[in-house]
Amino acid sequence: MQAKRNGKRFLNPVPTEFSGLSIMFKVGPEFFFGGAKRTPTGLLGPFSTDVSVYAARPAVGLRVTWFGHSSSLVEIDGVRILIDPIWEERASPTQWSGPKRFFAPTIALHGLPPVDAVLISHDHYDHLGAQTIAALARCQKDARWIVPLGVGKILSRLGVPADRCSELDWTQSTKVEDVTVTALPTRHFSGRSIFNRFETLWASFALVGPKHRVYYGADSGEWDGFREIGEKFGPFDLTMLEIGAADPLWADLHMGPEGAVRSFRALGGHGLMMPIHWGLFDLALHPWRRPIESVRSVDGLALWSPTPGVPCEVVAGEQIRSEWWRQPE
Repeated sequence: MQAKRNGKRFLNPVPTEFSGLSIMFKVGPEFFFGGAKRTPTGLLGPFSTDVSVYAARPAVGLRVTWFGHSSSLVEIDGVRILIDPIWEERASPTQWSGPKRFFAPTIALHGLPPVDAVLISHDHYDHLGAQTIAALARCQKDARWIVPLGVGKILSRLGVPADRCSELDWTQSTKVEDVTVTALPTRHFSGRSIFNRFETLWASFALVGPKHRVYYGADSGEWDGFREIGEKFGPFDLTMLEIGAADPLWADLHMGPEGAVRSFRALGGHGLMMPIHWGLFDLALHPWRRPIESVRSVDGLALWSPTPGVPCEVVAGEQIRSEWWRQPE
């Protein structure tokens, strides 16, 4: 299924409700005056990444370092792929207002090991930060960049050489050494302002190596295409699905914790489920701990949820249920 357009606007794979500005009128009072504990009241961390770990390749062939929200370094079958890196203080067009980080980056961008590719799922500010991209373009000169259609122009303005960037439509693939990266549909939207929504594509990705398979779900509401993705590209050793920034008002666009569990099962329910898109920014109305508390309560769920910044090997059948978020407040 390749992406379809209506004029210059990309369309979702299934009919999707998008309320736009009308949502702000509905959520405004709750956002500004609601009583939910949407941010930590105490200091989180500090968390740190031991860069010396990267001197040796993962013994099992698959290792992931989660930096918070949807940012991760995935080391799969000898290839390092940095996914949706956000080192900004705020997930916002400006750094003087907007959702602020709950904890500091666990490692400086220039301290990261050399990466083979940087993968960007869509152009929203909590997935594509201008300062982060510009810095990576300077310090990761040999990296490939893999993005959905239209996002390459944004990266070019931030210093990424056009010949280092591969733009993919849904179901298109590119190779990074022995790992095949395939862009796949999600049910979401794009736009870095209210004036250019849907003009660049959004995507999830399957990372398929000789020995391991990872699905990065990026941002998405639930939809019936997950089953086909699992059948065609799975079984996955690790399935990364969003659990935060959800609300019934925008359920078509963000699946939330309950939807993530259903989607994991639709994708085949193999391997381990890694919760992403939580724990770093206040982007919704729910208490900040609710998403992880919800998925942890599901009986029989093979959960892989590490401490921010800690490189962890992905071993079949071995869950990680870090409780870093239970720090006293």
